[in-house]
Amino acid sequence: MKKYSEILEQALLSLDRTGAWEVLEENAKDHPAIRVIEQILVPAMERIGEGWEQGRIALSQVYMSGRICEELADRLLPAEAAERKNRPRMAICVLEDYHLLGKRIVYAALRAAAYELKDYGRVTADELLSLVREDCIEILLISVLMLPSALQVKKVTEKFREKGMNIRVIVGGAPFLFDRELWKTVGADAMGKNAGDALQLISEMRGNMTGDAP
Repeated sequence: MKKYSEILEQALLSLDRTGAWEVLEENAKDHPAIRVIEQILVPAMERIGEGWEQGRIALSQVYMSGRICEELADRLLPAEAAERKNRPRMAICVLEDYHLLGKRIVYAALRAAAYELKDYGRVTADELLSLVREDCIEILLISVLMLPSALQVKKVTEKFREKGMNIRVIVGGAPFLFDRELWKTVGADAMGKNAGDALQLISEMRGNMTGDAP
């Protein structure tokens, strides 16, 4: 399916919704929708994320590609589809920060990959703890832009451990790119550089999860 994934990538970068949908629709005639998403759509999004990291693709293209993919994935695999149900309970947020673009890009990419996740928007550490407990979240993605916000992650992860909450935390944002060891310092389980990284990390975590509820 690599050829179709590359065709989809070009359609997305050209903001060609019709062309992108035709690629997915044609392959869905012969393959399950979830396989089309995982083997055609997700690799295309991962390559687009890598292209932005390498400076070949504009951030606006990454964002719009994610939004288009989110829309098309919903058409291909509606929210009520059984394939969407057997996924970890996830949420994404911006922690005590006002910069939401990074979160929006990752959210769109994950929704496009058939993941269901809560979008908490901008929250404080205390608000996040309450929301995660209420929703029984298993994987939490935290986005920040400023260093003081990144350091607040430590407060969150320490509270999780104090309360025996078995939650995988993935962090992302500028402070973690400047200091590649910062994610360990704040007690996160992993750090993603872009939406493609988030997809890969979640896939790996799913493979390692035992199914224990927080």
